[in-house]
Amino acid sequence: MSSPSMEKTSVENLSTTPPVHAPGTVDVEYGWQGNNLVELLENGEAYFPRVFEVMRQAKSEILLETFIVFEDKVGNELQQVLIDAAKRGVRVTASLDGFGCGELSTAFLAALSEAGVRIQIFDPAPKHFGIRTNWFRRLHRKIVVVDGTIAFIGGINFSADHLADFGPEAKQDYSVEVQGPAVADIHHFALLQSGRPARAKYWWQRRRQRRQELAFTDHDGQVRLVYRDNCEHTTDIEEVYRQVLRSAQRRVVIANAYFFPGYRLLREIRNAARRGVDVRLILQGQPDMMVAKLAARMTYDYLLKSGVQIYEYCERPLHGKVALVDEDWSTVGSSNLDPLSLSMNLEANVLIRDRAFNRILSERLEDLSDNHCKAMSVDKSPRGRVWHMTVGFLVFHFLRHFPAWAGWLPAHKPRLKPFSHTARSDT
Repeated sequence: MSSPSMEKTSVENLSTTPPVHAPGTVDVEYGWQGNNLVELLENGEAYFPRVFEVMRQAKSEILLETFIVFEDKVGNELQQVLIDAAKRGVRVTASLDGFGCGELSTAFLAALSEAGVRIQIFDPAPKHFGIRTNWFRRLHRKIVVVDGTIAFIGGINFSADHLADFGPEAKQDYSVEVQGPAVADIHHFALLQSGRPARAKYWWQRRRQRRQELAFTDHDGQVRLVYRDNCEHTTDIEEVYRQVLRSAQRRVVIANAYFFPGYRLLREIRNAARRGVDVRLILQGQPDMMVAKLAARMTYDYLLKSGVQIYEYCERPLHGKVALVDEDWSTVGSSNLDPLSLSMNLEANVLIRDRAFNRILSERLEDLSDNHCKAMSVDKSPRGRVWHMTVGFLVFHFLRHFPAWAGWLPAHKPRLKPFSHTARSDT
């Protein structure tokens, strides 16, 4: 842990170097890749030891993108692992969000930079009257790629609040480890977003990939990367959810921390339940932000009356962003189902077609809903019905138009500002 007297400075003062613009405007769409190994990592207890082990074994490259790093026992271990890797000649690039990592000390970042770690801050902005102003359009992805052969992607930040010993505020969350052909796509994407050159696929490579997709004989080991940006892929993740909801035949389970989706996605969830699909939502009952719980509850009556089962996880804050459909489709990633993730933030999920993985995720979520959640029911009081109908009408129409309204706000192009420890702030 850093000393309380250690100088703290806003990330916007860390460098006088002109900003680097990452080529996030490049229009890349990734297809399904077969023959992958995918492992579910639940909470920091599974995620941190595994990702640090792989980083310690890195031989040539570590690419890291994350929303949050805190100077706690997890952040400090990450710092040391990256420093050790850089010192033994591994090329390390860490892209950190300017809001989520805005309180990192200069000393913390300088130690990384002096060791040879390439640090980039996404969209830094100054504080005004002690308040950060860069709330929207965040780099919210959580991606690690090591040596181009192993990738991690999910919702877990590098902070101790993802460990159970943190206490009642410890988060419930998920990530996945991927090995196989899909890692090449995740690596390619991470290179593009970090501002480093990534080799484009030639036409015959794209044709070969399409043939491989058509040649798949089963649904095991397939992985596809999907992402959301503020350029060409503004709705890709939401569209995937809507497509699989329309095709669902038996069951849908969605566990999501911040649930306040647009009207079209709500309608697909409702329609799936109406045609007899077993639809189960696992949402926050003990939120880290109360507004998330209040917003989600505005949708409950609309969904419950159509047969959707809603469970609130009340033991600690739910931070997961996972879902499964039927027996062979799952997704894990950084995207919540709220206006920020679906309309503003930079997000990344993996789609997974693998029956064994689906079964494991299903067992974990079933245990969560059956043993650690409270089932919600329709408010049957007349006053409650009138209140929910009125508020629900306003909320649905707000949600229906929010993506268009969000487009009026300034859409930041991916802007990565390099950290230079030789240009420290005097503030």
